[in-house]
Amino acid sequence: MHTSELRYVGDLRTELKHVFSGSVIYTDAPLDNHGKAQNFSPTDLLATSLAACMVTIMGIESQRLGLDFAGAGAAIVKKISANPRRVSEIGVMIEMPPGISIEHRELLERAAHNCPVAKSIHAEIKQDIVFKYPD
Repeated sequence: MHTSELRYVGDLRTELKHVFSGSVIYTDAPLDNHGKAQNFSPTDLLATSLAACMVTIMGIESQRLGLDFAGAGAAIVKKISANPRRVSEIGVMIEMPPGISIEHRELLERAAHNCPVAKSIHAEIKQDIVFKYPD
């Protein structure tokens, strides 16, 4: 069984359907590449997937450690190089929830850096990851 389905709907937009859940999202080409930027671009999804994977893996590790990870979030910055046109850097600032001890911080950060998306992104794409703690 396949994971997802894609349909080109025209005007530089695609419709993506997650087969298992039926969830649908759309992508648009970005403004700087002939698009309308009314939805995530494919490269936006790449960058955002890194943050989502890191936070999800940290959530799994938090459950294993008996920690409350609710309220964690992230801000993502994607940089595109011109020649060749590609993602050159992904910046992720992960906002951690309060009450995470120093010993648990190290475990959670290690888990984040070892998420499957982080390990799948080409080594030439710089991953600038920052963990921001409230206390």
